[in-house]
Amino acid sequence: METLVHVADLSRRFGRHLALSDVDFRLQTGEVLGLLGPNGAGKTTCLRLLSGTLAPTTGQIEIEGIDLGHRPIAAKRHLGYLPDRPPLHPELRVDEYLLYCARLRRIARSDIDAAVAEAKERCGLEDCGKRLIAKLSKGYRQRLGIAQAILHKPKLLILDEPTEGLDPFQMRELRALIRELSKGCGVLFSSHLLSEVQAVCDRVIILHEGRVQLDANLAASQPGNVWRVKIGRAVSAERLADLAHVRGAVAIGPESFQIDLETEATSADLARAIIGADLDLLELAPERSDLERVFFDIIGVEEAA
Repeated sequence: METLVHVADLSRRFGRHLALSDVDFRLQTGEVLGLLGPNGAGKTTCLRLLSGTLAPTTGQIEIEGIDLGHRPIAAKRHLGYLPDRPPLHPELRVDEYLLYCARLRRIARSDIDAAVAEAKERCGLEDCGKRLIAKLSKGYRQRLGIAQAILHKPKLLILDEPTEGLDPFQMRELRALIRELSKGCGVLFSSHLLSEVQAVCDRVIILHEGRVQLDANLAASQPGNVWRVKIGRAVSAERLADLAHVRGAVAIGPESFQIDLETEATSADLARAIIGADLDLLELAPERSDLERVFFDIIGVEEAA
C-alpha cells in the first residue's frame, strides 16, 4: 500500500515538560489507525501536531510526501480534522454551515454545491440541510463534524473521540461510516473506548508517557495459536521469535510477551523451547484477543477482575 503519512522522530516540549518523545510511525492509504493512551500520554499533543495546529520541537511530518512544517498550506490541503469538540455554529442551518466550510477550504465556487451534497450523502445528512444545528442530536452533530472534515476529499482524516457521548446504535452507525470513508483515504482514530478501537481499526498505536509503547496490527492478533508468556529475566522479543516452533513474538510489558506458534505446535513445545534456551518461564497461558488486557499491561496497571 501507498504510504500516506510519515512521522519521524516527533517530539514536543512545553517548558521543561516533554509531552511527546521520538514518535515514529507510518499510515497507509485505506488504513484505519487507532491512537490510544491514558490521560497525559501525549495523544492530544500528537493530534495537534499532525493537524498542523501545533509545531513540533523536533521531528518531521509528511503528508502525501509534503513536509507539514515547511509547506503547511500545501500539506493541509490533504487533511481533514474533526477535533473532540466539533467546530459547529449552532445558530446556522446545516447547509449554511457546510457552505461556509467549503469556502474556508477554498473549494471552487462551481464545485461547492456538489461537494456539499456528496458530504451530506456520505454522512447521512441528506434530509437535514434546512435544520438548525442547535436542534440536531449528538449523533447528527458528530456526522456534521465529519461532513465538514471530508468536504474537500482529504487523503488524511483525523478523528478525535468521534464516538464520545453516542448511544450504542449511533456508535454502530458511525463505525460503519468510518470504515466506508477509509476506502478512499487514511484515517487516524483517537478514542478512550478500547472496544471501539478494536472494532473499527486495522492497527493500533499505544502511547504512554509521551512514547510509542506498541504499534501493532490488530488483524494479526485475532484468535489463533497465540500464547502469553512471562519471562523472569530480561529478554528481547527477537530472541523469543528465534525459538523453535515460534512464528513471531511481541513485547506487551516489561516481562510479558505474546507469542504466535506454528499451527501444529503445542504449549508443551513452547515451554520446552523456552526452558531449553535457559530462560525462566514464569507464566504460560492462551492469549485472548483483548486490546484492553494489552493496554493495561503496557501502562503498568492491573486489569480489573
